Amino acid sequence: MSESDDIFAEHARQAAELDADIGAAHVGKVYAEALLGAAEATGQTESLVEEFDSLITDVLEPFPKLEEVLASGFISHDEKAGIIDRVFGGRTSDTLVNFLKVVARHERLDCLRAIHRQTHKLLDEMRGLVHVRLTTATPVDSTQAQRIADSLAGFLGGRPVVERETDPQLIGGAILQVDDTVYDGSIARQLEIVREQMIDRSVHEIQSRRDRFRNSAGN
Repeated sequence: MSESDDIFAEHARQAAELDADIGAAHVGKVYAEALLGAAEATGQTESLVEEFDSLITDVLEPFPKLEEVLASGFISHDEKAGIIDRVFGGRTSDTLVNFLKVVARHERLDCLRAIHRQTHKLLDEMRGLVHVRLTTATPVDSTQAQRIADSLAGFLGGRPVVERETDPQLIGGAILQVDDTVYDGSIARQLEIVREQMIDRSVHEIQSRRDRFRNSAGN
């Protein structure tokens, strides 16, 4: 058994011990760590991730039936291993083929897309990259995007990769999203916050008056 097979087997054992109801993202992370660990050990990280990308976009997405078969719990892992050999053997690296077989043996091919997402997430962390989604009312050019990225570098603790989007409904300003955290600097949102504060203040004043009235009536 090769070193990469040992890595795959150990991480597969950890994934198999996870409760069945645990999120696919957690399972995906365990296998992604195994894949990147083997890739880093052989110096194939970039090429292996590109192969994984191609597997998702060029094979599974155009052929959803194949994805259903691989994820099915009614097909044995030996049958799935044979399918993997026929479909991917000789077309992708042995490292990726062996990895898919390990995932199949532990009946986790239904988490393949989660593994793919976590692979990119972990690779970004390894490279010190932080993806930032920038939404503005009007388009932002490359120079402006780079200026924003430079200003965020120290704050985010990594090298920002800015993905630009345009939303004409924004009155002005910008919305920054890093993972699940949203930094909303748009005027529209600021106006909404002011409106919410005014409503809360009005409700509080009405409640206070009601309480004072009740107290005076009681006396």
